[in-house]
Amino acid sequence: MDTQSIVILDFGSQYTQLIARRIRELNVFSAVLPCTASLSEIQAYNPIGIILSGGPSSVYDADAPDADPKVLELGQPVLGICYGLQFIAHHLGGKVRPADKREYGHAEVIVEDAKTALFAGLPSHLHVWMSHGDEALELPAGFHRTAVTNNALAGIVNEDRKIWAVQFHPEVHHTPLGKELLSNFVFDICGAKGDWTPAHFIETTVAAICEKVGSDHVLCALSGGVDSSVAAVLVHKAIGDQLTCVFVNNGVLRKNEFAQVTQNLRDKLGLNLVPVDASDRFLAKLASVTDPETKRKTIGREFIAVFEDESNRIAEQTGGVDWLVQGTLYPDVIESSSVRGPSQTIKSHHNVGGLPERMKMKLIEPLRDLFKDEVRRIGRDLGMPEDILQRQPFPGPGLAVRILGEVTADRVAILQEADDIVVKEIKAAGLYSKVWQSFAVLLPIQTVGVMGDQRTYANTCAIRAVHSEDGMTADWAPLPYDVLKRISSRIVNEVRGINRVVYDITSKPPGTIEWE
Repeated sequence: MDTQSIVILDFGSQYTQLIARRIRELNVFSAVLPCTASLSEIQAYNPIGIILSGGPSSVYDADAPDADPKVLELGQPVLGICYGLQFIAHHLGGKVRPADKREYGHAEVIVEDAKTALFAGLPSHLHVWMSHGDEALELPAGFHRTAVTNNALAGIVNEDRKIWAVQFHPEVHHTPLGKELLSNFVFDICGAKGDWTPAHFIETTVAAICEKVGSDHVLCALSGGVDSSVAAVLVHKAIGDQLTCVFVNNGVLRKNEFAQVTQNLRDKLGLNLVPVDASDRFLAKLASVTDPETKRKTIGREFIAVFEDESNRIAEQTGGVDWLVQGTLYPDVIESSSVRGPSQTIKSHHNVGGLPERMKMKLIEPLRDLFKDEVRRIGRDLGMPEDILQRQPFPGPGLAVRILGEVTADRVAILQEADDIVVKEIKAAGLYSKVWQSFAVLLPIQTVGVMGDQRTYANTCAIRAVHSEDGMTADWAPLPYDVLKRISSRIVNEVRGINRVVYDITSKPPGTIEWE
């Protein structure tokens, strides 16, 4: 990899992705690898610096997450955060023990060594966020203390070995000057150029695609969403007519979506598009399937099968199709493959968890290392229309993961009508671009109702709206009561089969954004 990068080794912290985001906000590329990554995997990213994340464990536990201690000897500057500090102390001859007083939440740090580059330009007293129950009792040879709190050590350094560490979390917004501290590490210590911009990403990615593909023909899996659309435009910029885009109706799209998206992709993006109506094929595969993971993987496998069928047809005209483009994003990879060392897989995603072990086409995933907001910035630099870039995320498995229980044509039709009302009312209220996602969910619950003096026994519909930056975490959105009232009234009056509407007020965590 030619791009400068900061590699973050993850020991299972809930804040690891925040570290990556803060570094990227400085226009420096960052990559999260599990703490178990090999030295060759780390060096493949051409790191100019390495950050060791926090984590929930104790370094002295028998099953503590561990990294190769040689990562401290690679010659690049190292910054340890929380558990990362303790990892450094533990492996270089210091001692770590349970702290006499644990520190969780707000704390004040006193900087004792203002000359060290990590604290350059920062005040002598810092408000920070702590989250630890252990402390470094004895420092390794050659290290000295740089900062303390009233209870414990808060920072250490060995400048000869180019190793810095802090016990607090500079990546969270509860540490107000944390970004400045990270900037000191990235620029003053690591010597970053800060040139990882949308324009730079486009230039390097286009060049890489051209080199990889050569004269081969490429098939792009288009959903009409932001991710696959930006991926398609990026690849089209690289190889032009060598790209054919396929948009599949999987039977679980939103109301009128197949026709509308087909028109948008052709007219607004100028892509060579092949629309494929495979709705009957997908619904047949989903018959009697109720398990969420099985739904996702079934749809993933069928997507690939459809694409391979289309590639065979296109091959008659082009001489073969060797590559498949997908709009996979970083959160998809993280949740599906548990990249974060000891953390758990949350759920598989159709474009990373549903691939067969032996697929005929090779993958191109140009957005695999990006978060959603970064993808939108790339799209703007590519000159894409805002109505496409501002489209709310829609899951690859579509309404199948918003229909709890079996997916049938009748249940899809009911949810399409309810979801269409939600989207229209959210847009009418001027809220569509202000929330991350807003949608309806069809529950496998029937309740008694009264309509026109008659007893009804019909389905329950849940409304979901959330705020988020990248889909990794989310807060439920407090929609205005008048908007919720209109949505509820319209659904029960206009959608046959639904007689009750509820509102989901669960954040992520503990829930996920989608219900399945």
